[in-house]
Amino acid sequence: MLYRLKKSGYQAHLVGGGVRDLLLGREPKDFDVATDATPEQIKAAFGNARIIGRRFRLVHVRFGREVIEVATFRSMQFQQEKQSDEGMILRDNEFGSIEEDAMRRDFTVNALYYNIADFSVVDYSNGMEDLECGLLRLLGDPETRYREDPVRMLRAARFAAKLGFNIEAATEEPIARLAHLLGDVPSARLYEEVLKLFVSGYAVSAFEKLRHYNLFAQLFPQTEEALAHEEHEFPLVLVRKGLENTDRRLAQDKPVTPAFLFAVLLWEPLRRIARELEEADGLPFYQALQQAGDVVVARQVQQVAIPRRFSTPMREIWTLQARFHNTKGKRPHRLLAHPRFRAAYDFLLLRAESGEADPELAAWWTRFQEQQGLDPKGGGKAAEGSKRRRRRRPRKRPAQ
Repeated sequence: MLYRLKKSGYQAHLVGGGVRDLLLGREPKDFDVATDATPEQIKAAFGNARIIGRRFRLVHVRFGREVIEVATFRSMQFQQEKQSDEGMILRDNEFGSIEEDAMRRDFTVNALYYNIADFSVVDYSNGMEDLECGLLRLLGDPETRYREDPVRMLRAARFAAKLGFNIEAATEEPIARLAHLLGDVPSARLYEEVLKLFVSGYAVSAFEKLRHYNLFAQLFPQTEEALAHEEHEFPLVLVRKGLENTDRRLAQDKPVTPAFLFAVLLWEPLRRIARELEEADGLPFYQALQQAGDVVVARQVQQVAIPRRFSTPMREIWTLQARFHNTKGKRPHRLLAHPRFRAAYDFLLLRAESGEADPELAAWWTRFQEQQGLDPKGGGKAAEGSKRRRRRRPRKRPAQ
């Protein structure tokens, strides 16, 4: 890609996190390209490209399963009428030089350009020095940059958690004070940022950073309120253990689902509302969980959108918690056949480990699975030699 752009007469550089991670000896998750070609010129150079975005026009170029994001150099000059009253940039499609583009980047360590012309790293902002010192520093005035794009506060917390870097004092100071600006960011965009924070292998550290800077309360206000006012310790323990489980699965190359993550993060506000419905209206636990789920999800999506493909299984994980108390007759067998049983069982284990659910109940369901020839740790069939119930074949009736 870089050489094709260069052959077409344009500048082409690798830029951003990919260059940063390579210099740190880490494996980059993806690569971004910066060029002086306009989006239309980029698209003309690649038949498998498409222009995306309105606020920032970018080009996605597909190579097999890989998608490379290509951006045109940004200008330092943008029209004031394209900013909100809070200073957020609403449109940013004024193009400029590579020097201007470097100053428009967020952090100095993300403003490093790899030049294929001479295989050098171009640094316009002392990013190499900050990289060696393990320091996150915003380019420009921090408060102005946060007002231009409040998501930069989440990026500061994310990079600090991911890289183990310290946030420079002037960059750090406005975060808690300006955290409320995240309320102006579209909920769909915040959903994507939440996934980057919690489904990248450093969820526990990211959670601690977010709470420290008052950012978590802007993303999950119901959860923060429940954690702050709960007299017991288990709600916080449950969240931590859930995030630890997510990090551990990612480290083992196991799949994770946002449905389980959101179920963990929103369980405590849901449990509090369900308890109120039980006491005030006398609702059964199962029905109280269903109604509380409606309330919690409706409130949450105002801050962070949750796609239905994840909110539906999340709510099933919640409501199945009531069915785990049914351990008599054929009900356990019916629950075991439920498509969300495995996720709901894992959630029950987390609740038991945190002290919120009965450990004996969780142990009963572990033994029950083993009796059915299943492996509770893996969810599949037990190892060879374990007992398994055989289904009897119906006897053939003699002909009349």
